[in-house]
Amino acid sequence: MATELAALPYRHVLTVPTMPSAVRIARETAEQALAEWGISRRHPAIDPALLILSELVTNNVRHAAVASPQTTVIYAASQDTFAFGVHDRHPYQPALYGAAVNAGGGGLATVVELTLGLSGTAVVRGDADGGGKSIWITLPL
Repeated sequence: MATELAALPYRHVLTVPTMPSAVRIARETAEQALAEWGISRRHPAIDPALLILSELVTNNVRHAAVASPQTTVIYAASQDTFAFGVHDRHPYQPALYGAAVNAGGGGLATVVELTLGLSGTAVVRGDADGGGKSIWITLPL
């Protein structure tokens, strides 16, 4: 699926401290944004999307907090697409698709498995200065 972020008319940006409460806040913000955009909470892709989001923010809290005191989540959608990026300033860029093959059900393996199961895409995009990255998930609705 090759949906460009610029083509998605609905957007919201959340920046929170990289601490455990960020997971709940990111998830609640997604639910609120989806409701405001008229996307049903009952859509079959929404629960897996919220699980993916929770896992990515949890990974930031566990692995990036020292280098990245803030986590930013960018939400974007249209009536047929939901995309979100979770950004931190830790320079490590994980190999998402290697995680799915090599991990025994770990967090990134779950993210990739759920994303692919929904016919979505997952990509890591490094910051221009090499000091951070975003993990982007795009899911059809």
